[in-house]
Amino acid sequence: MDSVEISQADTFPFGRGLIQIVDVPPLDPSIYSLTPDEAEFFKAATGIDDDDILRTHILRAQEKAYKIAPYPCILDFSFMRMWITKQPVYQDILDIGREHANAIFLDLGCCFSVDSRKLAFDGFPPRGIISSDIKKEFLELSHFLFRTSNGTWAGHSIPGDVLDPEMLSVAPIARGSEVRSPPDLSTLTSLNPLRGHCSVINVSCFLHLFTEEQQLHLARALAGLLSPEPGSLICGTQFSDKEKGYITAVIGSSKPVLFCHSPESWMELWDGIVFEKGEVEVKVNARPLFIAGQTLDNMVWSVKRL
Repeated sequence: MDSVEISQADTFPFGRGLIQIVDVPPLDPSIYSLTPDEAEFFKAATGIDDDDILRTHILRAQEKAYKIAPYPCILDFSFMRMWITKQPVYQDILDIGREHANAIFLDLGCCFSVDSRKLAFDGFPPRGIISSDIKKEFLELSHFLFRTSNGTWAGHSIPGDVLDPEMLSVAPIARGSEVRSPPDLSTLTSLNPLRGHCSVINVSCFLHLFTEEQQLHLARALAGLLSPEPGSLICGTQFSDKEKGYITAVIGSSKPVLFCHSPESWMELWDGIVFEKGEVEVKVNARPLFIAGQTLDNMVWSVKRL
């Protein structure tokens, strides 16, 4: 497949007024690659055993997604990387799905829902999985990529903008031992009915798209969705810096500005600002990540209720 040029405006809004990509880079199929673990999963999940046929199928899905929104994670195949498996709490997440009858996993800003599909492949009941993205088309492309349909995939999809209070608003954090019946996931059109019901919330490669104030707002909103049961957790990955503040990334000829927390400020935000001090266990591991032709610090983190 030849490199693909997208036919849309040179300026593409990315995030909430903080980021713009100018002169959108063309797709480059030559950078396609899968690790052995990724290849094993995508072959099993798609039913495509042939390497060349799988490559063609994934490139076609990438092209469709890039025409909808030319995100860097689509350009450089980051959407394939099964980010949730890099979480130290990944086994804990699987255990929650196996041991709790009504466990709910929310995958926010999910793009192709690769983390959701991988989690289901490894044993989390798909009936308790919810994928959400601002782009409804991405949720539909998940079916294209994994060759499923609403009839064959038991998971649920809720498109929407998390900064729209009709989709997600801040609510008091659920506390206490009272167990309430969860809502019927198949009927949901917003995330608000999930307040106090989510066993696991995953936000991979997502929160760094927002301003400092918006990140705090979203952290509080996510905390309101989390189950009060000990062990319930929120986890994610995002760009970071040694001190919180703005960094300049490079995407083609564009230099978008991102607000990044430091590991210390991120821990302080969750343990003491969003939750009461000592109410959660926060773990953060920062390491360099090569993405879109540059190296940035990246945090892998989790917030677990005690």
